Amino acid sequence: MNDTSYTPPKVWTWDQESGGRFASINRPISGATHDKELPVGKHPFQLYSLATPNGVKVTVMFEELLAKGHAGAEYDAWLINIGEGDQFGSDFVDINPNSKIPALMDRSGDAPLRVFESGSILVHLAEKFGEFLPASGPERTEVMNWLFWQMGSAPYLGGGFGHFYAYAPEKWQYPIDRFAMETKRQLDVLDRQLESRDFIAGDDYSIADIAIWPWYGQLVLGRLYEAAEFLDVESYKNVMRWAKAIDARPAVSRGRMVNRAFGELHTQLRERHDASDFETRTQDKLEAGDT
Repeated sequence: MNDTSYTPPKVWTWDQESGGRFASINRPISGATHDKELPVGKHPFQLYSLATPNGVKVTVMFEELLAKGHAGAEYDAWLINIGEGDQFGSDFVDINPNSKIPALMDRSGDAPLRVFESGSILVHLAEKFGEFLPASGPERTEVMNWLFWQMGSAPYLGGGFGHFYAYAPEKWQYPIDRFAMETKRQLDVLDRQLESRDFIAGDDYSIADIAIWPWYGQLVLGRLYEAAEFLDVESYKNVMRWAKAIDARPAVSRGRMVNRAFGELHTQLRERHDASDFETRTQDKLEAGDT
């Protein structure tokens, strides 16, 4: 290995940016950096997000609920540009003190309710509309098992493998090897789980699939970190089958586009305020099945 040796100081201090992509927005303190009022639309749910995997979880959930006929799940989705530090604006920090997307305001009740952390948002919506999460019993526990598996595992994929493989200012063998090994172990966990069932938690599509697919499904479909060949994702045949099946769902196609501010223009729907937004901007793409 050619990694440079580093001797940690007795007390770590933040005296320079860490380098690499997103370095300018990383810092060791929390709280708002500037005053910024967030817009509020006409629907009961106000989502402030970006189409990263964590953001896609929630927009897919909303689109799936709407596809099932839940008119009360209509939502406004506002773009939060994390590269420009929107997540450190005062209104956003009031909703999510952790300054991470997605963040949701539920205005459907007597008083506005903030909901942050993507897993919490999925559970909140699932319970509110009675969809994609069994009400009780072993089936509910199994869905929750896999939801929390995703919340605990994906940081090793994103902040671990993704950072050192795709975003770090230099390529270091040790962290890439370490997190590639862990990512492949996680894919093997999923592959074994999906060997005898259609969906992650059993026979039914659930918030476990909605949480896991934006990370691991998009990884094996070649959409994260340009690492599909490096990780030999084709060898995880059960994960690939599952990923393609979910990718074909129309609600997933729509959810992937919402708050997307990168990639080809025809894949982007930076703000979403009505179902007609898809029809006026992207209907040809959706009909062609090009996701």
